[in-house]
Amino acid sequence: MFETPLIERFSRVHPAAPFVFYLPILGYLGYHAFSNGIAVLPFVALVLLGVLLWSLAEYVLHRWVFHYVGPRPWQRRMHFIIHGVHHDFPQDSGRLVMPLGASIPMGVVFYILFRLIAGPVYGAPFFIGFGLGYLAYDGGHFAVHHFRMSGRIGKWLKRYHMIHHHTGVDARYGVSSPLWDYVFGTTGAEKKS
Repeated sequence: MFETPLIERFSRVHPAAPFVFYLPILGYLGYHAFSNGIAVLPFVALVLLGVLLWSLAEYVLHRWVFHYVGPRPWQRRMHFIIHGVHHDFPQDSGRLVMPLGASIPMGVVFYILFRLIAGPVYGAPFFIGFGLGYLAYDGGHFAVHHFRMSGRIGKWLKRYHMIHHHTGVDARYGVSSPLWDYVFGTTGAEKKS
């Protein structure tokens, strides 16, 4: 995809990389929050709220950023680099999870934002939930493309995402959850006459 071997190398990532990088950080933030006196119930509530916020961020990014194709050549190239290559080569396992060079700066921005809004003790569990949602997205996305999904939920999620990829339907932007597709009416469901 890139002529420069170094840039090409950093555009690919092993699917375990986000977990190896983020899980220790999220664990440390949880330890830090509890050592600063947060109670279990607010911690759990903020983590769940963070997961919910991630699902909305995932939907917004996928629908309006990753699928935006502007009229100018540089905009079309940017779309291809960010997400178009994934639609052209959905089985490319090296480009199914976000490279750390992109996710780390975004993670830092969200962490600072949550810390500014909620403070260091309450911002941490909120970011933990957001981070766990992101990991569920990256792991789930890799799984639906490369694993034979078993069980009702796994099969349903795989089919839901494959319809986004292979039918040309301009819908089904939720990867780890269809919640916001239902809220915004982008499930691509058949309309009954």
